[in-house]
Amino acid sequence: MTLTITLDTPTINSLDLSRVEKIIPQLLEAEKVTQWEQQLQFVIEYEREATDPRELSEIPEIRLWFIRLDTAYPWLPFFLDWKAGELARYTAMLVPHQFNRSEGIIYNPEGLEIFVMHKIFVLSNWLKQQQIPSNFRLKSMAQLWGYEIDDSWFDAL
Repeated sequence: MTLTITLDTPTINSLDLSRVEKIIPQLLEAEKVTQWEQQLQFVIEYEREATDPRELSEIPEIRLWFIRLDTAYPWLPFFLDWKAGELARYTAMLVPHQFNRSEGIIYNPEGLEIFVMHKIFVLSNWLKQQQIPSNFRLKSMAQLWGYEIDDSWFDAL
């Protein structure tokens, strides 16, 4: 049961979050929060020149829209469809990186580390508020970014 949000050029250029704001109440219904876990995808239809070689995450206007989104809903990665690559793309919108033809996205190591820790802290608090078991979820998310979190680390939280 995937939820898809389509972002077009006017939505992105005006930093309009209304398409996300419309679905947030549905995602946050108390009994159904986990039903929407890893079910959200974005379709980005941003107008650009046919010869523009940039990836979407290299376009400043798109990145700015995602920065605004992350500021409003820092726990949103819980809902992103990780298997469809949404978490990786979301991360690319927020963390400095380069593209390599053979290796794909190469994130700035320090930027990624700060981003991962920030998301782990935010999501840990948010999942506790939602009364959703978090350690396994957070460890799995961190692994997608290449980080291992020891169970003892959660004791410190």
